[in-house]
Amino acid sequence: MYRTHTCGELRMDHVGQEVNLAGWVQTVRKFGSITFVDLRDRYGITQLLFGESLNNQLDETPLGREFVLQVSGTVTERTNKNKNIPTGDVEITVSSYKILNTAKTPPFTIQDDTDGGDELRMKYRYLDLRRNEVKKNLELRYRVNRSVRNFLDSRGFMDIETPFLIKSTPEGARDFVVPSRMNPNEFYALPQSPQTFKQLLMVSGYDRYYQIVKCFRDEDLRADRQPEFTQIDCEMSFVEQEDILNTFEDMVKHVFQEIKGITFNEPFPRMTWDHAMEFYGNDKPDIRFDMKLVNLTDLVKGQGFKVFDEAELVVAINAKGLSEYTRKQLDELTEWVKRPQIGMNGLIYVKYNTDGTLKSSVDKFFDETKLKTWAEKAQAQPGDLILVLAGREERTRKAMSELRLEIGERLGLRNKNEFKPLWVIDFPLFEYAEEENRWVARHHPFTSPKPDQLALMDDTTKYGQIKANAYDIVLNGTEIGGGSIRIFQRDLQEKMFAALGMSPDEARHKFGFLLGAFEYGAPPHGGIAFGFDRLCSLLGGSESIRDFIAFPKNNSGRDVMLDAPSSIDDAQLQELRIDLVKEIKQ
Repeated sequence: MYRTHTCGELRMDHVGQEVNLAGWVQTVRKFGSITFVDLRDRYGITQLLFGESLNNQLDETPLGREFVLQVSGTVTERTNKNKNIPTGDVEITVSSYKILNTAKTPPFTIQDDTDGGDELRMKYRYLDLRRNEVKKNLELRYRVNRSVRNFLDSRGFMDIETPFLIKSTPEGARDFVVPSRMNPNEFYALPQSPQTFKQLLMVSGYDRYYQIVKCFRDEDLRADRQPEFTQIDCEMSFVEQEDILNTFEDMVKHVFQEIKGITFNEPFPRMTWDHAMEFYGNDKPDIRFDMKLVNLTDLVKGQGFKVFDEAELVVAINAKGLSEYTRKQLDELTEWVKRPQIGMNGLIYVKYNTDGTLKSSVDKFFDETKLKTWAEKAQAQPGDLILVLAGREERTRKAMSELRLEIGERLGLRNKNEFKPLWVIDFPLFEYAEEENRWVARHHPFTSPKPDQLALMDDTTKYGQIKANAYDIVLNGTEIGGGSIRIFQRDLQEKMFAALGMSPDEARHKFGFLLGAFEYGAPPHGGIAFGFDRLCSLLGGSESIRDFIAFPKNNSGRDVMLDAPSSIDDAQLQELRIDLVKEIKQ
């Protein structure tokens, strides 16, 4: 046997036993006639003691970092114990050993405080995966996966696989496409989600379906986005919104109890989309702290201050306890909101000094009496700082939302070990795309309107008023899941396609299979999909989902380890009947 035990297994109970271990050399420490070696595997580290007789062999054939080593020996009690590792009370007095494989010196140190940068570690990801920090992330991912599966199995859900080579359908992002050799000049698409398949499974009678499944979207990347990602995809028949929310709230509670030991005794709060946008500026509010947005528009208009008089929205937040901010700090905040990703022209402030006086950057236009009304509206007290933005409504609200999060971060109010989930409900069914001059679906075209608003689908002037039978689950300011009650009648689905600007022929071409299926007894159904990678990163206290994916892509969508994507040879191109454009115009 290569090993009788793992490198994380041995304890004082094993003292005196003859064992075999196998693993990778972490460190080698020579002290005169003896040598200590730390041997590492997936399970931990065990110290090895090479005595004088074996030391001569080590002098002739030295061990290096990451050598693959097998040893036999006796478990003995350590003289100098290491309380920082579970095996720190014992060591192996080695009687024989065998070098199973040598190793080149790694390009970075394989330990938690590594000296390797991101790109270097991604290039040698197979080495980076040996590090304990990365291993813990993948272990957490596996535990979350197992917890979800066990919960859904206990609730009667069935894991059913759906295809990866499908038809390109509009779902909000660009498709990755795959050419078909057997069907020249035609293409498959990789699924952005199994949306239509899970609805077809409901038509087929599989009333509780789930998958933990790969999905693909060709979109620009960031810390919480990858071109291929994993979602927990679920669908149920004969349900209303309340059934979905209760079932998957229970699932989230189950996962937190198993993974973090955290119990949520109260139901998750629910917030309408309108409320979230008005008081938090976005549809995924971080409710770990208060600091709600305060609309000052009516209070400040008509006072001769052009910035406010021409603004669609004037909005404030109360940064409690920050009245002592210096001019330098306020100037830095002003530059922060002027960054291109925030897009504001400036920042206005009101200091509510501890002596009760008010001082602002617009004293020329607003006296202390008027500033007092702002403070009352913002529920400010002496010692607080009121920050104000003004401009076009959508941009200003979004910018204030970002500023709120930034101030929350600076005040230490966004504790990654505190978890505040909530449901956001009653989304708009449509939003108007100015550039395309048409209505688009806020979620996707299979989302049903609220039952009491079905009649509004017949009046194009009322589209902006229709609420969707949709819901998102938000955790600490991050959307971790979203879904809806689906359309299940052909006539309503055709109305939806028409509202989105699809002709009947286009709808039949893209979704004829689904429309046809609805004519054969489709049940009422709905579902939800969770971002599995995002959920794991939040549970692990990280902002990046890449830390919880075994082989992620970089921010350019490249796998630097495989050097992919890459070109293919001319023979493959000819088989696929593809001509390449030699020069891409920017």
